[in-house]
Amino acid sequence: MSDNIIQLNEDLIKHDLKDLVRSSVEETLNTLLDKEADELVNAQKYERSSGRQGYRSGHYKRNFQTTAGEVELNVPKLKGVPFETAIIERYRRRESSVEEALIEMYLAGVSVRRVEDITEALWGTKVSPGTISNLNKKAYEHIEQWRSRPLSGDYPYVYVDGVYLKRSWGGEIRNVSILVAIGVNSDGFREIIGAAEGMKEDKESWRSFFVWLKERGLSGVRLIIGDKNLGMLETIPEVFPDARYQRCTVHFYRNLFSVTPRNKMKTVAMMLKAIHAQESKEAAREKARSVSDKLKEMKLSAAAKKLTEGIEETLTYMDFPTQHWTRIRTNNTIERLNREIKRRTKAIGAFPDGQSALMLVCARLRHVAGTQWGTRRYMNMDHLSKPEEELLSDIIAG
Repeated sequence: MSDNIIQLNEDLIKHDLKDLVRSSVEETLNTLLDKEADELVNAQKYERSSGRQGYRSGHYKRNFQTTAGEVELNVPKLKGVPFETAIIERYRRRESSVEEALIEMYLAGVSVRRVEDITEALWGTKVSPGTISNLNKKAYEHIEQWRSRPLSGDYPYVYVDGVYLKRSWGGEIRNVSILVAIGVNSDGFREIIGAAEGMKEDKESWRSFFVWLKERGLSGVRLIIGDKNLGMLETIPEVFPDARYQRCTVHFYRNLFSVTPRNKMKTVAMMLKAIHAQESKEAAREKARSVSDKLKEMKLSAAAKKLTEGIEETLTYMDFPTQHWTRIRTNNTIERLNREIKRRTKAIGAFPDGQSALMLVCARLRHVAGTQWGTRRYMNMDHLSKPEEELLSDIIAG
Protein backbone atom coordinates (compact mmCIF):
# COMPACT_ATOMS: atom_id res chain seq x y z
CA MET A 1 0.00 0.00 0.00
CA SER A 2 2.83 2.39 0.86
CA ASP A 3 4.07 2.21 -2.74
CA ASN A 4 0.82 3.80 -3.94
CA ILE A 5 1.06 6.88 -1.69
CA ILE A 6 1.41 10.08 -3.69
CA GLN A 7 3.75 12.62 -2.14
CA LEU A 8 3.23 16.29 -2.92
CA ASN A 9 5.91 18.95 -2.83
CA GLU A 10 4.04 21.78 -1.11
CA ASP A 11 6.68 24.42 -1.83
CA LEU A 12 6.74 23.52 -5.51
CA ILE A 13 2.94 23.63 -5.75
CA LYS A 14 2.82 27.06 -4.10
CA HIS A 15 5.54 28.33 -6.45
CA ASP A 16 3.80 26.97 -9.54
CA LEU A 17 0.43 28.37 -8.46
CA LYS A 18 1.97 31.75 -7.80
CA ASP A 19 3.56 31.76 -11.26
CA LEU A 20 0.26 30.68 -12.80
CA VAL A 21 -1.63 33.52 -11.12
CA ARG A 22 1.08 36.04 -12.02
CA SER A 23 1.13 35.00 -15.69
CA SER A 24 -2.67 35.10 -15.77
CA VAL A 25 -2.70 38.64 -14.38
CA GLU A 26 0.01 39.64 -16.89
CA GLU A 27 -1.91 38.18 -19.82
CA THR A 28 -5.19 39.77 -18.73
CA LEU A 29 -3.69 43.24 -18.30
CA ASN A 30 -1.93 43.10 -21.67
CA THR A 31 -5.14 41.97 -23.38
CA LEU A 32 -7.02 44.86 -21.77
CA LEU A 33 -4.32 47.32 -22.89
CA ASP A 34 -4.58 46.10 -26.49
CA LYS A 35 -8.37 46.32 -26.37
CA GLU A 36 -8.13 49.86 -25.01
CA ALA A 37 -5.75 50.82 -27.83
CA ASP A 38 -8.20 49.41 -30.40
CA GLU A 39 -10.99 51.58 -28.99
CA LEU A 40 -8.81 54.72 -29.06
CA VAL A 41 -7.68 54.09 -32.64
CA ASN A 42 -11.20 53.02 -33.59
CA ALA A 43 -9.81 50.06 -35.49
CA GLN A 44 -8.25 46.67 -34.78
CA LYS A 45 -4.72 45.69 -35.72
CA TYR A 46 -4.11 45.86 -39.51
CA GLU A 47 -7.77 46.75 -40.12
CA ARG A 48 -8.51 49.15 -42.95
CA SER A 49 -11.19 51.57 -41.79
CA SER A 50 -12.34 55.03 -42.84
CA GLY A 51 -13.12 55.82 -39.22
CA ARG A 52 -9.57 55.15 -38.02
CA GLN A 53 -8.35 57.84 -35.56
CA GLY A 54 -4.69 56.85 -35.42
CA TYR A 55 -2.10 54.13 -35.98
CA ARG A 56 -0.19 51.67 -33.80
CA SER A 57 3.54 52.15 -33.53
CA GLY A 58 4.68 49.10 -31.58
CA HIS A 59 4.93 48.68 -27.79
CA TYR A 60 7.21 49.56 -24.93
CA LYS A 61 7.91 47.38 -21.91
CA ARG A 62 6.90 48.41 -18.44
CA ASN A 63 7.19 46.50 -15.15
CA PHE A 64 4.22 46.77 -12.85
CA GLN A 65 3.90 45.53 -9.26
CA THR A 66 0.67 43.64 -8.51
CA THR A 67 -0.63 41.54 -5.64
CA ALA A 68 0.34 38.47 -7.68
CA GLY A 69 3.92 39.69 -8.13
CA GLU A 70 5.76 41.79 -10.72
CA VAL A 71 4.41 41.56 -14.26
CA GLU A 72 5.73 42.85 -17.60
CA LEU A 73 3.32 45.01 -19.56
CA ASN A 74 3.40 45.66 -23.30
CA VAL A 75 2.06 49.19 -23.41
CA PRO A 76 0.91 50.19 -26.93
CA LYS A 77 2.46 53.21 -28.63
CA LEU A 78 0.09 55.13 -30.91
CA LYS A 79 0.47 57.77 -33.63
CA GLY A 80 -2.17 60.41 -34.16
CA VAL A 81 -3.87 59.86 -30.81
CA PRO A 82 -2.46 59.98 -27.29
CA PHE A 83 -2.58 56.72 -25.34
CA GLU A 84 -3.52 57.38 -21.71
CA THR A 85 -4.55 54.08 -20.22
CA ALA A 86 -7.26 53.91 -17.56
CA ILE A 87 -6.61 50.19 -16.94
CA ILE A 88 -3.44 50.79 -14.93
CA GLU A 89 -5.02 53.59 -12.94
CA ARG A 90 -7.97 51.38 -12.00
CA TYR A 91 -5.57 48.65 -10.93
CA ARG A 92 -3.44 51.18 -9.08
CA ARG A 93 -6.51 52.27 -7.11
CA ARG A 94 -7.07 48.66 -6.14
CA GLU A 95 -3.44 48.40 -5.10
CA SER A 96 -3.77 51.59 -3.04
CA SER A 97 -6.54 49.92 -1.04
CA VAL A 98 -3.96 47.29 -0.05
CA GLU A 99 -1.63 50.09 1.00
CA GLU A 100 -4.37 51.55 3.17
CA ALA A 101 -4.84 48.11 4.77
CA LEU A 102 -1.13 47.98 5.58
CA ILE A 103 -1.30 51.42 7.15
CA GLU A 104 -4.27 50.43 9.28
CA MET A 105 -2.49 47.26 10.40
CA TYR A 106 0.51 49.24 11.54
CA LEU A 107 -1.60 51.87 13.26
CA ALA A 108 -3.56 49.11 14.99
CA GLY A 109 -0.36 47.85 16.59
CA VAL A 110 0.68 45.03 14.22
CA SER A 111 4.47 44.66 14.38
CA VAL A 112 6.63 45.66 11.41
CA ARG A 113 7.83 42.06 11.05
CA ARG A 114 4.25 40.82 10.90
CA VAL A 115 3.38 43.48 8.31
CA GLU A 116 6.35 42.27 6.23
CA ASP A 117 5.05 38.69 6.37
CA ILE A 118 1.56 39.81 5.32
CA THR A 119 2.88 41.82 2.38
CA GLU A 120 4.89 38.81 1.22
CA ALA A 121 1.64 36.83 1.15
CA LEU A 122 -0.13 39.65 -0.72
CA TRP A 123 2.55 40.78 -3.18
CA GLY A 124 4.99 37.88 -3.33
CA THR A 125 7.78 40.09 -1.93
CA LYS A 126 8.28 41.68 1.44
CA VAL A 127 7.68 45.38 1.89
CA SER A 128 10.72 46.92 3.54
CA PRO A 129 10.53 48.78 6.87
CA GLY A 130 11.37 51.93 4.94
CA THR A 131 8.33 51.46 2.71
CA ILE A 132 6.13 50.90 5.76
CA SER A 133 7.53 54.09 7.24
CA ASN A 134 6.63 56.00 4.05
CA LEU A 135 3.12 54.56 4.13
CA ASN A 136 2.78 55.73 7.73
CA LYS A 137 3.82 59.24 6.75
CA LYS A 138 1.18 59.18 4.04
CA ALA A 139 -1.45 58.03 6.55
CA TYR A 140 -0.40 60.67 9.06
CA GLU A 141 -0.85 63.37 6.42
CA HIS A 142 -4.41 62.22 5.66
CA ILE A 143 -5.28 61.93 9.34
CA GLU A 144 -3.84 65.34 10.14
CA GLN A 145 -5.85 66.92 7.30
CA TRP A 146 -9.01 65.37 8.73
CA ARG A 147 -8.11 66.35 12.29
CA SER A 148 -7.42 70.00 11.39
CA ARG A 149 -10.24 70.49 8.87
CA PRO A 150 -12.25 73.74 9.11
CA LEU A 151 -15.55 73.56 11.00
CA SER A 152 -18.60 75.24 9.52
CA GLY A 153 -22.06 75.87 10.90
CA ASP A 154 -23.21 75.87 14.52
CA TYR A 155 -22.71 73.10 17.08
CA PRO A 156 -25.19 73.80 19.90
CA TYR A 157 -24.14 70.75 21.93
CA VAL A 158 -20.52 69.75 22.50
CA TYR A 159 -19.36 66.69 24.46
CA VAL A 160 -15.78 66.68 25.77
CA ASP A 161 -13.62 64.15 27.59
CA GLY A 162 -10.08 62.86 27.85
CA VAL A 163 -8.81 59.31 27.33
CA TYR A 164 -5.54 58.23 28.95
CA LEU A 165 -2.97 56.11 27.11
CA LYS A 166 0.57 55.09 28.04
CA ARG A 167 3.64 56.44 26.32
CA SER A 168 7.41 56.31 26.73
CA TRP A 169 8.93 59.46 28.16
CA GLY A 170 12.64 59.73 28.96
CA GLY A 171 12.94 56.00 29.58
CA GLU A 172 9.80 55.93 31.74
CA ILE A 173 6.23 54.92 30.99
CA ARG A 174 3.81 57.77 31.66
CA ASN A 175 0.19 58.59 30.92
CA VAL A 176 -0.71 60.82 28.01
CA SER A 177 -4.18 62.31 27.69
CA ILE A 178 -5.94 62.67 24.34
CA LEU A 179 -8.72 65.28 24.54
CA VAL A 180 -11.72 64.48 22.35
CA ALA A 181 -14.68 66.68 21.40
CA ILE A 182 -17.93 65.61 19.72
CA GLY A 183 -20.37 68.21 18.39
CA VAL A 184 -24.02 67.90 17.49
CA ASN A 185 -24.62 70.22 14.55
CA SER A 186 -27.72 72.26 13.77
CA ASP A 187 -29.11 69.35 11.71
CA GLY A 188 -28.87 66.97 14.66
CA PHE A 189 -25.96 64.83 13.46
CA ARG A 190 -22.96 63.94 15.60
CA GLU A 191 -19.53 64.89 14.36
CA ILE A 192 -16.08 64.34 15.84
CA ILE A 193 -14.82 67.90 15.81
CA GLY A 194 -11.52 67.61 17.64
CA ALA A 195 -8.81 65.40 19.12
CA ALA A 196 -5.54 66.67 20.55
CA GLU A 197 -2.86 65.71 23.04
CA GLY A 198 -3.78 67.15 26.42
CA MET A 199 -0.96 66.03 28.73
CA LYS A 200 -2.55 66.16 32.22
CA GLU A 201 -5.93 67.72 31.40
CA ASP A 202 -4.91 70.90 33.26
CA LYS A 203 -6.29 74.37 32.59
CA GLU A 204 -3.67 75.20 29.95
CA SER A 205 -4.35 71.97 28.05
CA TRP A 206 -8.10 72.60 28.00
CA ARG A 207 -7.64 76.24 27.06
CA SER A 208 -5.37 75.34 24.12
CA PHE A 209 -7.85 72.69 23.02
CA PHE A 210 -10.88 75.01 23.13
CA VAL A 211 -9.01 77.87 21.43
CA TRP A 212 -7.88 75.48 18.68
CA LEU A 213 -11.49 74.37 18.12
CA LYS A 214 -12.66 77.97 17.99
CA GLU A 215 -9.92 78.97 15.54
CA ARG A 216 -11.05 76.18 13.23
CA GLY A 217 -14.57 77.62 13.20
CA LEU A 218 -16.43 76.10 16.16
CA SER A 219 -19.37 78.39 16.89
CA GLY A 220 -22.92 78.46 18.20
CA VAL A 221 -22.02 76.41 21.30
CA ARG A 222 -24.83 76.55 23.84
CA LEU A 223 -24.03 73.60 26.12
CA ILE A 224 -20.80 71.74 26.91
CA ILE A 225 -21.26 68.30 28.48
CA GLY A 226 -18.46 66.56 30.33
CA ASP A 227 -17.07 65.22 33.58
CA LYS A 228 -16.11 67.74 36.27
CA ASN A 229 -12.60 69.08 35.69
CA LEU A 230 -11.52 72.32 37.33
CA GLY A 231 -9.24 73.26 34.43
CA MET A 232 -12.07 72.81 31.96
CA LEU A 233 -14.61 74.67 34.12
CA GLU A 234 -12.29 77.67 34.41
CA THR A 235 -11.66 77.73 30.66
CA ILE A 236 -15.23 77.49 29.31
CA PRO A 237 -16.26 81.06 30.31
CA GLU A 238 -13.05 82.47 28.81
CA VAL A 239 -13.31 80.82 25.37
CA PHE A 240 -17.08 80.25 25.08
CA PRO A 241 -18.71 82.91 27.27
CA ASP A 242 -22.22 82.14 25.97
CA ALA A 243 -21.97 78.39 26.60
CA ARG A 244 -23.23 76.65 29.72
CA TYR A 245 -21.86 73.57 31.44
CA GLN A 246 -23.61 70.26 32.11
CA ARG A 247 -21.90 67.81 34.44
CA CYS A 248 -22.38 64.20 33.34
CA THR A 249 -24.89 62.64 35.74
CA VAL A 250 -23.28 59.19 35.44
CA HIS A 251 -19.90 60.54 36.56
CA PHE A 252 -21.67 62.43 39.33
CA TYR A 253 -23.24 59.19 40.60
CA ARG A 254 -19.85 57.47 40.54
CA ASN A 255 -18.41 60.30 42.57
CA LEU A 256 -21.04 59.72 45.27
CA PHE A 257 -20.51 55.96 45.15
CA SER A 258 -16.87 56.52 46.11
CA VAL A 259 -18.10 57.40 49.64
CA THR A 260 -20.97 54.91 49.73
CA PRO A 261 -20.74 51.37 51.19
CA ARG A 262 -21.19 48.64 48.57
CA ASN A 263 -24.27 47.20 50.26
CA LYS A 264 -26.05 50.56 50.00
CA MET A 265 -25.09 51.53 46.46
CA LYS A 266 -28.23 50.13 44.82
CA THR A 267 -30.50 52.08 47.19
CA VAL A 268 -28.51 55.29 46.74
CA ALA A 269 -28.52 54.84 42.93
CA MET A 270 -32.32 54.62 42.88
CA MET A 271 -32.55 57.77 45.02
CA LEU A 272 -30.22 59.70 42.72
CA LYS A 273 -32.06 58.60 39.57
CA ALA A 274 -35.29 59.84 41.13
CA ILE A 275 -33.81 63.36 41.23
CA HIS A 276 -33.14 63.43 37.50
CA ALA A 277 -36.51 61.85 36.71
CA GLN A 278 -38.36 65.00 37.85
CA GLU A 279 -40.31 67.09 35.35
CA SER A 280 -38.68 70.43 36.19
CA LYS A 281 -35.54 71.91 37.69
CA GLU A 282 -37.38 73.18 40.78
CA ALA A 283 -38.89 69.74 41.39
CA ALA A 284 -35.43 68.17 40.98
CA ARG A 285 -33.94 70.60 43.50
CA GLU A 286 -36.70 69.77 45.98
CA LYS A 287 -36.11 66.06 45.46
CA ALA A 288 -32.36 66.53 45.92
CA ARG A 289 -32.95 68.20 49.31
CA SER A 290 -35.14 65.27 50.32
CA VAL A 291 -32.51 62.74 49.19
CA SER A 292 -29.79 64.63 51.05
CA ASP A 293 -31.80 64.41 54.27
CA LYS A 294 -32.34 60.71 53.67
CA LEU A 295 -28.62 60.12 53.14
CA LYS A 296 -27.87 61.83 56.44
CA GLU A 297 -30.38 59.54 58.15
CA MET A 298 -28.54 56.57 56.59
CA LYS A 299 -25.28 57.88 58.17
CA LEU A 300 -23.92 58.81 54.73
CA SER A 301 -23.00 62.38 55.51
CA ALA A 302 -20.08 62.46 53.00
CA ALA A 303 -22.42 61.41 50.20
CA ALA A 304 -25.00 63.97 51.32
CA LYS A 305 -22.35 66.70 51.21
CA LYS A 306 -21.24 65.76 47.68
CA LEU A 307 -24.87 65.75 46.57
CA THR A 308 -25.59 69.19 47.99
CA GLU A 309 -22.41 70.72 46.54
CA GLY A 310 -22.67 69.24 43.06
CA ILE A 311 -26.35 68.75 42.22
CA GLU A 312 -26.82 72.14 40.53
CA GLU A 313 -24.14 71.35 37.91
CA THR A 314 -26.09 68.24 36.89
CA LEU A 315 -29.40 70.07 36.31
CA THR A 316 -28.36 72.48 33.54
CA TYR A 317 -29.88 70.21 30.89
CA MET A 318 -33.35 70.98 32.28
CA ASP A 319 -33.12 74.47 30.77
CA PHE A 320 -33.11 72.88 27.30
CA PRO A 321 -35.89 71.09 25.37
CA THR A 322 -37.27 68.08 27.24
CA GLN A 323 -36.91 65.98 24.07
CA HIS A 324 -33.12 66.34 24.39
CA TRP A 325 -32.79 65.61 28.10
CA THR A 326 -31.79 61.95 27.86
CA ARG A 327 -29.12 62.82 25.26
CA ILE A 328 -27.50 65.80 26.95
CA ARG A 329 -27.47 64.93 30.66
CA THR A 330 -24.70 62.33 30.29
CA ASN A 331 -21.45 62.00 28.40
CA ASN A 332 -22.30 58.48 27.22
CA THR A 333 -21.82 59.21 23.51
CA ILE A 334 -18.14 60.02 24.05
CA GLU A 335 -17.65 57.35 26.73
CA ARG A 336 -18.50 54.65 24.18
CA LEU A 337 -15.90 56.06 21.82
CA ASN A 338 -13.31 56.06 24.60
CA ARG A 339 -13.96 52.38 25.29
CA GLU A 340 -13.49 51.63 21.59
CA ILE A 341 -10.21 53.57 21.58
CA LYS A 342 -8.89 51.67 24.62
CA ARG A 343 -9.89 48.36 23.06
CA ARG A 344 -7.99 49.17 19.87
CA THR A 345 -4.88 50.46 21.68
CA LYS A 346 -4.69 47.76 24.34
CA ALA A 347 -2.43 45.50 22.26
CA ILE A 348 0.13 48.27 21.73
CA GLY A 349 1.00 48.85 25.38
CA ALA A 350 3.12 52.00 25.53
CA PHE A 351 3.36 54.34 22.55
CA PRO A 352 6.81 55.62 21.55
CA ASP A 353 5.54 59.22 21.65
CA GLY A 354 2.42 61.35 21.99
CA GLN A 355 2.14 61.90 18.22
CA SER A 356 1.80 58.20 17.43
CA ALA A 357 -0.82 57.86 20.18
CA LEU A 358 -2.77 60.80 18.77
CA MET A 359 -2.60 59.47 15.21
CA LEU A 360 -3.91 56.03 16.17
CA VAL A 361 -6.76 57.57 18.18
CA CYS A 362 -7.66 59.83 15.25
CA ALA A 363 -7.52 56.91 12.81
CA ARG A 364 -10.04 55.03 14.94
CA LEU A 365 -12.22 58.15 15.40
CA ARG A 366 -12.24 58.80 11.66
CA HIS A 367 -13.29 55.21 11.03
CA VAL A 368 -16.14 55.42 13.55
CA ALA A 369 -17.29 58.76 12.11
CA GLY A 370 -17.71 57.11 8.71
CA THR A 371 -20.10 54.44 10.04
CA GLN A 372 -23.76 54.77 11.05
CA TRP A 373 -22.52 56.56 14.15
CA GLY A 374 -21.93 59.72 12.12
CA THR A 375 -24.50 59.27 9.37
CA ARG A 376 -27.56 58.67 11.55
CA ARG A 377 -29.46 61.64 12.98
CA TYR A 378 -28.86 61.84 16.72
CA MET A 379 -31.58 64.28 17.76
CA ASN A 380 -34.22 66.61 16.30
CA MET A 381 -32.82 70.12 16.58
CA ASP A 382 -36.15 71.75 15.66
CA HIS A 383 -36.97 71.52 19.36
CA LEU A 384 -34.04 73.82 20.07
CA SER A 385 -34.77 76.40 17.38
CA LYS A 386 -38.55 76.72 17.87
CA PRO A 387 -40.07 78.57 20.84
CA GLU A 388 -41.59 76.25 23.48
CA GLU A 389 -45.06 77.66 22.87
CA GLU A 390 -44.87 76.83 19.15
CA LEU A 391 -43.69 73.30 19.89
CA LEU A 392 -46.58 72.79 22.32
CA SER A 393 -48.99 73.98 19.63
CA ASP A 394 -47.51 71.46 17.18
CA ILE A 395 -47.92 68.65 19.71
CA ILE A 396 -51.53 69.58 20.49
CA ALA A 397 -52.39 69.99 16.79
CA GLY A 398 -50.80 66.64 16.02
